Amino acid sequence: MATQIIHSDQIYIEGLANNDSAIIQSIYKKFVPKVISYIRNNSGDEDQAQDVVQEIMILLFNQAKANKLQLSCPFDAYFFLLCKRKWLNELKKASNKGVTINDEYTSNNEPTEEMVTQTEIFEEKQELFDLMFHKLGDKCQEVLKLSFTLKSMEEVAEKLQVTYGYVRKKKSLCTGQLTQWIRENSRFKSLKIT
Repeated sequence: MATQIIHSDQIYIEGLANNDSAIIQSIYKKFVPKVISYIRNNSGDEDQAQDVVQEIMILLFNQAKANKLQLSCPFDAYFFLLCKRKWLNELKKASNKGVTINDEYTSNNEPTEEMVTQTEIFEEKQELFDLMFHKLGDKCQEVLKLSFTLKSMEEVAEKLQVTYGYVRKKKSLCTGQLTQWIRENSRFKSLKIT
């Protein structure tokens, strides 16, 4: 398998991961107007376009924070295609009627398509994780959330005012339950697990 070359636009991904306001403003200034125009020309309005942009920005932030996003194509094409697909999915959900799409923006760029597919799979995995996570009891959720954010299990134990041994065992049990529920879910089987 060939080594994937990281595109110079990776700066946008790193900026999102670091919550860099200059990079975020740059994205909104350079790339969002095209998305808004596309959605407005395809049965949408300004508010709907802003909602799509916001959802994609959150998705990209989450993926960037998880270090799961190495850009191999221009950010503009990648961002636009993600927003476009999100909007088309929204239209499909909202109506079973045929929708006329004014599609002057098409993408035949294979790396861009591949990146978008990877991001969509990441989003599906994240949604499944969140769904199963919320099935856990409050104590499990609290232990796992703290273990995601704090550096050590000692800090988690101190924060919860319990012993280190209790926290380790509780985290292990909760993680096991969460993993089991995810694997047993029908959506898990349909995902391309990478």
